[in-house]
Amino acid sequence: MIPRLLLVAGLSVATLVLTSCGSSGVHPATSPQHAETVSGDLQLVRTLPAPADTAGGMDQPLLPGDVLTIDVFQAEQLSRTVQIDSRGALSLPLIGPVTAAGKGIRSLELELEQLYGARYLQNPEVSIFLKESSGQRVTVDGEVAKAGLYPVSPGTTLLDAIALAGGFRELADQRKVYVYRAFGQRKLVANYDVGTIRDGRAENPRIFGGDVVVVFRSQSLVAINSLKEALGLSARVATGIAAIP
Repeated sequence: MIPRLLLVAGLSVATLVLTSCGSSGVHPATSPQHAETVSGDLQLVRTLPAPADTAGGMDQPLLPGDVLTIDVFQAEQLSRTVQIDSRGALSLPLIGPVTAAGKGIRSLELELEQLYGARYLQNPEVSIFLKESSGQRVTVDGEVAKAGLYPVSPGTTLLDAIALAGGFRELADQRKVYVYRAFGQRKLVANYDVGTIRDGRAENPRIFGGDVVVVFRSQSLVAINSLKEALGLSARVATGIAAIP
């Protein structure tokens, strides 16, 4: 179950392998700027930052498929309802295609005001409302009762996401819960100990649309062997991972 959903989410085989490395006790740096680069643009961090352009997590990042109502004050001919296309863009009168996916609503409002104000309107005021959000979902996979895709709201946390998936299965290791997040051109991954979150010793992190949550088994070797069987990894690679203390 783990490989299928992760590959749907666009993660590479190398990402999956190195996730198992993290389960074996790799200790990353404390911020994405000082994160350990583990494979290409994938970085292992202690805590995931909020996605870019979301006002520090106050905004939920927009995703392809989201439907927006755009209101340009006193310019009714420019106001309309549009859907973000599969490329992450929307097309608007006068200014044409604009990248929207990955941005927060307020960030996109400011960008449209600048674009319209540069050539067409004086001091434009743009208001954007999220009408439909088919894309605001999180993937929860691994040792949970009901792995799958679940809707998230601006207040969804890691514990909420696990609860949506029916909680942990018997073989789950609550110390080995990994969350993947796109951050600009990079992919970040962090390891969370749900036990310490539940007893108040650690913060319950926010979960955003597009995140992937993976729960591994108590024995790291089991997770590695599962990846090897499903993805056809070589014995040499798998042995190298298992040897990490």
